[in-house]
Amino acid sequence: MKVSILGTGRMGKGLVNNLLPHLEELRWGSRSVQRLTELIQGHAYRSKIVPVDYVEALEADVIIHAFWFRDVLPWARANRDKLSGKIMVDIANPFTEDFNDFVTDWGTSAAEELQKLLPDTKVVGAFKNTFFKVLEEPLHQGLRSDVYVTGNDEEAKRTVMELIEPAPFRVWDGGRLCNNRTIERMTLFEREVAVRYGNYPYVSFRMFGMNE
Repeated sequence: MKVSILGTGRMGKGLVNNLLPHLEELRWGSRSVQRLTELIQGHAYRSKIVPVDYVEALEADVIIHAFWFRDVLPWARANRDKLSGKIMVDIANPFTEDFNDFVTDWGTSAAEELQKLLPDTKVVGAFKNTFFKVLEEPLHQGLRSDVYVTGNDEEAKRTVMELIEPAPFRVWDGGRLCNNRTIERMTLFEREVAVRYGNYPYVSFRMFGMNE
């Protein structure tokens, strides 16, 4: 199974660092392959990384984007045909520029909007509740963050769960794609509380009472 991660920002780097040790190979996509090649120099697992542009990254079976919500929809629209039949992992939250509200209506979510745009792609939601700082330091006092994986295609959802499970997170079946309406809004709420108490952006969900 070929896996690609698109984006070299904080979330993109964090996903690469957490997933790469457990993969044989990872296609890492960037606007600039030259800049990405320079970036991975010195990386502990650089021999596993194949630096590619955004078009070449679409040759993978599972594609994880690390784009802002405002950017992923135009990109997906432009690449609809290339994404047909693929598994697309959506990590975006549809926050406003000031992180105070949502750009989507109550009755939908970023993941659902992406699925509407890509009817022939299997969209799976994941890592929506986990801020970038947690990806940099996944264990907090020995505890792992929860990651909820959602999707309407059960096989695609299970594929993504198996991909994430070796990484230092507790991975849960989050049910249908529409459950991202709750996950995305809880993520904005956890951000507000974390800012108020001074520990943002090192914040994520962990469901109390669940087995390790």
